[in-house]
Parts: sequence; C-alpha cells; structure tokens
Amino acid sequence: MISGFGWAALAILVGYLALFFWGSAQAAEAAGKPIWLFGRATGRDRLAAIGFRAAFALAFFGPLLWLVWPMLHKADPLWTEGKGLLLGVIGILLASIGAMIAFAAQMSMGRSWRVGVIPGETGELVSGGLYRFSRNPTFLGQLVLLTGVALVLPAIPTALAPLLFLWSASTQIQSEETALRGSLGSDYETYAKTVPRWIGLPKENKT
Repeated sequence: MISGFGWAALAILVGYLALFFWGSAQAAEAAGKPIWLFGRATGRDRLAAIGFRAAFALAFFGPLLWLVWPMLHKADPLWTEGKGLLLGVIGILLASIGAMIAFAAQMSMGRSWRVGVIPGETGELVSGGLYRFSRNPTFLGQLVLLTGVALVLPAIPTALAPLLFLWSASTQIQSEETALRGSLGSDYETYAKTVPRWIGLPKENKT
C-alpha cells in the first residue's frame, strides 16, 4: 500500500498538471495561435520534449505500477511505500512549493507562454515577478515538484524522473536562449546578464 503522504504527493502532481494544461489553453486563446510547439521540435529538442513527458509519467505511473505488480517494488531497493515520516513531510512541502512556483511563473508569462521552442515563435520578454530571480522559474518549480514526489515515494522511477527532467530542461533552455537572442537581441542579452539561469538575486548590469 501507498501511504497517505504518497497519495497526497500524487494528488499534488495531478493537480499541477491539470493547471498546467488549463493555463496553456488560456495562453493559446490569448495569443490567438497555437503555443504547443513540441510537435515541431527536431533533434535534441525533440528528445527533450519526450524527456519531459517521460519524467512526469515516471513520477506518476511508477509508484502505481509498483503498487499493482509487487514483483517490481520488491526488486526496487528504494521503495518504502511512502512511509518515511520526515521524507514525507519534506517531500510534500517541496512538491507544494514547486507546483505553486511553476504555475505562478507560467501564468505570469501571459501571451508569451510557449510549450517548447521554435525559432521565430518566441513571445515578448517577461522580466518581472519570479522572472526577476530566475530566467526559468517554471522549470525550476517543476524540478522541485518532481524532487518532492521522489522524496515522498522513493523508487527507481521517481528518482529517475527529476534527473531526466533536469536533462530535458537544460537541453531546451539552450535552444530557448539561442531563439530569444535571435528574436529579442540586446533586450534579452541585458536580461540574461542580470538574472541567473536557475535561481539567485538579480545582478546590477554594469554595461
């Protein structure tokens, strides 16, 4: 059986994903055009798109498969059924904070929100709110969310989820930065010099 902490972590994950897709639909309506660009990705960006999906699938379906087929979790040295009290409390806290950060960052993007990256399909620069402290707060929040789930429900698939997500996010970030420099020019250069890629206090631009 999965503990109450475990079910709570999975509920937070599902709730976040529901908000993610709702927010994406709102952004597409506001932009007046499709903002889901994963299907047009190529090369490493296509692999990253697959990696994002796989990371969330591992985090959610992994524990459920372990629950349904005992032979799987019996072979998993990490599996605890989510019964670790301290890990459960810390994990739920991280998952909740991560979900809130990710969704807040997504919604603050407004019409500039995109799922994936295609040159020439970037939105306007957003530099306020959470984007004052991170150039990628949505990715940061999602990573914290998946890490929280992995702490609550330790297992091989949940441990792999944040690692796979981190690789996918790092890959897409490189492509996004290239696309943003191409479309926004000096505005993005100035922003990138003052705001960390992941998290930190904004720096004074001395140029």
